[in-house]
Amino acid sequence: QVPLVESGGGLVQPGGSLRLSCAVSESSYSINVMGWYRQAPGKQREVVARITNGGRVSYADSVEGRFTISIDNGARTIFLQMNDLKPGDTGVYYCNALLTRKTAREYWGQGTQVTVSS
Repeated sequence: QVPLVESGGGLVQPGGSLRLSCAVSESSYSINVMGWYRQAPGKQREVVARITNGGRVSYADSVEGRFTISIDNGARTIFLQMNDLKPGDTGVYYCNALLTRKTAREYWGQGTQVTVSS
C-alpha cells in the first residue's frame, strides 16, 4: 500500500501562497528523509526541498528564500510553504520519502497540481 497522502495544491495568482502537506499515513513506518519534487510539462522532475527527521533542510536555488519545508514529527507530516509564487513554479508536486518498516524503501505520493497564473 502507498503510505504517503498529499494535499494542498491548487490555482493561485503570481505572488500568492500555497501550503502543501504530505502525511505518512501508517505509524509502522519510520521517517528517514522526506522531500518535495516537481515536474512541469516538458521538463524533468526536479527536487524542490528535502528535510531529514532531524530537521536538516536543503532547497533548490530557484525556490530558496520563497519556500519553506518543515516537519511535524508528531503528526508524521511534512509541509511546503510556498510564498511569492511565480508562473515558473507551476507543475505537479510530488511528495517523496525514504521510510523504514522492516527495510528502508523509497515512496512517492500521488502528486498534486500547482498552477500559478493570472
